[in-house]
Amino acid sequence: MKDSKTGKKLHIKSGDTVYVIAGKEKGKTGKVIKVLHKKDGALVEKLNIVKRHQKQSQKNPTGGIVEKESPIHISNLMIYDPSERKPVRIGRKFLGSGEKVRYSKKSGEEIKK
Repeated sequence: MKDSKTGKKLHIKSGDTVYVIAGKEKGKTGKVIKVLHKKDGALVEKLNIVKRHQKQSQKNPTGGIVEKESPIHISNLMIYDPSERKPVRIGRKFLGSGEKVRYSKKSGEEIKK
């Protein structure tokens, strides 16, 4: 979980389902597309949409206004447990095989991507 570049421990990975606990998207859930370690943020699918003006280029010959996801700060996100239908705190533990897993502190179940 510790980022090798910045040395920070982040409780969220890409592919996780998260619940937004603060901000304009509060109360919504979505899937994490990408975690931005340097900015302590995450891009969440279909949340925090912003409009950007795109200049014409060979990649984008029409140009115009493009809607895309903007990062949400990690502190405003919690892992969403679909079995409990609630956001949960997570912990980390080692299994007997030496594998490190994340688990829900409420139910004790492992969190899978």
